[in-house]
Amino acid sequence: MSDHLHEIALEVNGETVRERVEARTTLVDFVRETLALTGSHVGCEHGVCGACTLILNGVAVRGCLTLAVQCDGARVETIEGLSDSGRISDLQQAFIERNALQCGFCTPGMLISAQELLSQQRVPTREQIRAYLSGNYCRCTGYQAIVDAVETVAQRRAGGGAA
Repeated sequence: MSDHLHEIALEVNGETVRERVEARTTLVDFVRETLALTGSHVGCEHGVCGACTLILNGVAVRGCLTLAVQCDGARVETIEGLSDSGRISDLQQAFIERNALQCGFCTPGMLISAQELLSQQRVPTREQIRAYLSGNYCRCTGYQAIVDAVETVAQRRAGGGAA
């Protein structure tokens, strides 16, 4: 089995990681099982639900569609890294204030996607928020509260106060 392993080195949440992985190991499985960073979830395993969303070299990607060996030399950020750094604390607070989470399974992917949207568009419209988050499935909230939370943060970051 050891001859089927590939050595990779990457930066995860600012720390260098060197590991040996099977070629078929997905990025989300690698961060969950090897690094014990379990905030990102495995949902559909087809890139449809968004529960496995991670940041790879500054871009949100589906961790279930990305192989760990593809990430050799890359920078990966997980929900734990974004949370621990404080970069999404306002989004997290707005999700709480607006009741934009219930079971929490989709929340890490939603937060990562929302952060990416807000880094690209200062104050997106509600329609733009809905469209951007459309690749993240939520079975509990009905999305309205999630859109409210993202809109609130966009307005606060732009200096407009609460929505």
